[in-house]
Order: sequence, then C-alpha cells, then structure tokens
Amino acid sequence: MELWIPITIAAAFFQNLRFVLQKILKGQLSTLGATWSRFLYAAPLAVLFLIGMITIGGYAMPGLNGRFFAFALTGGLAQIVATSLVVYLFGLRNFAVGITLKKTETVQAAIIGAVVLGDRVGTAGIFAIIVSLVGVILLSGPSERPGLRHMFSRSALVGLAAGAIFGVSGIGYRGAALALDGGDSFIRAAVTLAFVTTAQTIGMFFWMQWREPGQARKVLSVWPKASLVGLTGMLGSLGWFTAMAMQNVAYVKALGQIELVFSIAASYLFFGERISRNEWFGMALILSAILILIGLKAPG
Repeated sequence: MELWIPITIAAAFFQNLRFVLQKILKGQLSTLGATWSRFLYAAPLAVLFLIGMITIGGYAMPGLNGRFFAFALTGGLAQIVATSLVVYLFGLRNFAVGITLKKTETVQAAIIGAVVLGDRVGTAGIFAIIVSLVGVILLSGPSERPGLRHMFSRSALVGLAAGAIFGVSGIGYRGAALALDGGDSFIRAAVTLAFVTTAQTIGMFFWMQWREPGQARKVLSVWPKASLVGLTGMLGSLGWFTAMAMQNVAYVKALGQIELVFSIAASYLFFGERISRNEWFGMALILSAILILIGLKAPG
C-alpha cells in the first residue's frame, strides 16, 4: 500500500472529528469564532512540530519563494471561507448531510475541469454528474419533501460553495508544497502547514476585531474545547498536506470521501441525529457518483 493512502484516511478522520467539535462550539461561539478556534490553537502546534523536525529530526529547511507564498496564501484564504461555510451549514442541516454536501467537491472538480480546461468527461463521467445531481436534489430540501425547487435552497448552495472552495484550497496547498526548494514530502508539508495556519490565525484575528469585537475573548474563554479543535485540525491538515505533496490532489480528495462514513457515524453517536430515508438515498447517490469518478481518475 502506498503511504499516501493511510495518511489520507487518517486526515479524513481527524478532519471529521474537528468538524464535530466545531459543531459543538457553534452553540457557544459565532461562525467566525468557531472557525478561528481551528487556526488559533493549531498554529503553535504546527510551528513546534516544524521546529522539532528541524532540530530533532535533522531535516533541512526548504527554500521559500514568491510562488510558495502565493499558493499558500490562496489556499489559506480559501480554507477559511470554506470552513466558515461548513460551520454555518451545521446550523441549517444535520451533521452528515452537511458533510455530504461539502463533499460534492470531487464532482464539481470534474465539471470545472471540463468547462475551463477542456478535460474529457466521457459517458461514465456525465452519468456520475447526473447521479450526483439527483443526490444533491434529495439533500437540498426538507428531508420529507425533497424536490428540484429546493436545489437552490440556502443549505444546498452553501454546501456546494464549500465543496468548490475546499477544492481551490487543496490545489493551493499542493502548489505551495511543490514550490518549495528542496526537502521531501514531510518537511514540505510541515513548512506549508506552519506558515498557513500562522497567517490564517493573524488574518482572522484582525478580521474578527473589525467585524465581531469581543469574539476573540470568547474563543479564549472556551479554550479546553477550542484547543481540541486546534489539535485535531492540525493533525488533519498535516495529513492532507503530506498526502497532497505525495500524490495528485484529485486522488487524495477522492480517497478522502471516506469522511462520509465517519460523518454518518458522528451524526448518530455524537448528536443523536436521525437521517431520513431520502437523505440516506441522496448520500448513497453522491457517494456512488464519487466512486465512479474515482474509477475514472485511478491510474491505469
């Protein structure tokens, strides 16, 4: 088994656990506050991890350049926006449905690639897109009354937007790691993670001071829970960054759909949320579409 595979599965697990904790925090903090907690407590851990790799692990610091900063800042900004959308979505739909809508990023990437880059989709790809569209329709409206009119509901649009922006974030992080001068996948991922989380923490702090004065103090006041968000967020990001430094983003994101399994378990175990028959069917359709695309993307 290639190393990026278990690393990706671990990253999906920690990311799902982080979203569980953020959903819990959403009851005490604003959307911005719950989002910032993920970066605030992750940044020091990421920096310490990088220092440890250099001082104890004997890794050499890769060379930084303008291309790295451009990719890293783009990916970091996209992640802030996408994470905020997902946290907001948790207030609209149950946990598993929210994560599933976010996970449409794989299907959206195929559509964007066909329109913007002229990538060939093929009959199977078109079928996968149609299947995923039906799944989104089932998830977009009230669980007992799904329908096409709900395709443009707030929850559906927020979930789809989050998925698309997370895709941009992944490309930015892979580009940043590959732009570094020297080093293997692990040190490249550590450098990217330390820089991005630090920049995100500082940037969001000033944004919150402008938009929501006092919210930063609330995040600090709930540090026992918020620090766990930071820890799981750091571990998840380290896994994603390392996997994407080793393998194409499309393959990493495709395997990362295993997060859907974790989200269904979390929805039941942590929140006691009931998933309706239509929602089960909708999630199954989206997962089927994703698996079709994974088959089309897998190296021959």
